[in-house]
Amino acid sequence: MKDHSRQHDIHARLRSSFGRGLATYHHAATVQQQITRDLVLDLLNAGAPNHFDRAFEFGCGTGHLSDAVLAKFQIGSYFANDLVPDCRAQILPKIAPLCHYAEFRDGAIEQLSVPEGLDLVLSSSTLQWVEEVPAVLARLSRALRPGGWLALSTFGQCQFHQLVALGSDAAAPAYMNADELAACMPADFEIIALKQDPIVLQFSTALQLLRHLRDTGVNARSGQIWSPARLHLFEREYRARFERNGQLPLTYDTVRLIARKR
Repeated sequence: MKDHSRQHDIHARLRSSFGRGLATYHHAATVQQQITRDLVLDLLNAGAPNHFDRAFEFGCGTGHLSDAVLAKFQIGSYFANDLVPDCRAQILPKIAPLCHYAEFRDGAIEQLSVPEGLDLVLSSSTLQWVEEVPAVLARLSRALRPGGWLALSTFGQCQFHQLVALGSDAAAPAYMNADELAACMPADFEIIALKQDPIVLQFSTALQLLRHLRDTGVNARSGQIWSPARLHLFEREYRARFERNGQLPLTYDTVRLIARKR
C-alpha cells in the first residue's frame, strides 16, 4: 500500500528545496547539464528521427534538457512538467519560440495528467525522486505511440557514496543501477542504449561542496543544520576518508537509457 503522507512530505521538501535553488540551479548544476548533452547525443546515436510531433518532458527544471534537445531536434508540440510551479517562467520562454505549441504542467509525475499520443518522452535527473518507478514507466508507455522514443537519465546506487558513508540522510528514494532500471521497463519497450558512467567533482573545502549541494537543490531530503562545529567535524571526517591531493571528491553515479516502444 502506498504511503501517501510520506510521498506528500517528499514532494513538499523537493518543491521547497528546488524552489529555493531555482535562481542558482541553472549555472550550478554543471553535472546535470553534462548529462542532458550526453542523453541527447545517445538519442541521436540511437537513430532517432530529427522531428517529433509531440514530446513530453517531466522534471524540466530550468531547461537544461530542453535546451539540448531543441538544439538537435525539431519538435511540434512540447509539453513540459516540473514539481516546482515557478519553473514555468524559466521553461516556456525557451521552448515556445522553437515549437508550434508549448505548454507547462506543474505537479508530481506520479499524479500528473500525462499528454497522450506522444512520440517522445524525456527526462533527466528526475527519476531518482520517483518512488513508484515501474508504475510511472507503465503510464508513460501507455502515453507513447508505437514506435515512440523514451530518453531518461537517473542516478545509480553509488550516487554521493561519500556522503552516504558519513551518514547523510539526503539520498533520493529511487537510486537504481542500469540493470535495475532495465528490469523496471515495461515489456513493450526495446532498450537501445543503457549506460552507467560516474562523474566525480572535486572541491577544495567542505563548505564549497555543501554550497554546491544547496545551489543545485540535490540535498532536498537532508534535515541537517550546519553549525560551525558540525561543519568542522564533517570536513575532518570527509578528508580522513576521501581526500585526494588536497581535494574532496563527490561522485555522481549517472545512468542513461534510450528505449523505443514496439
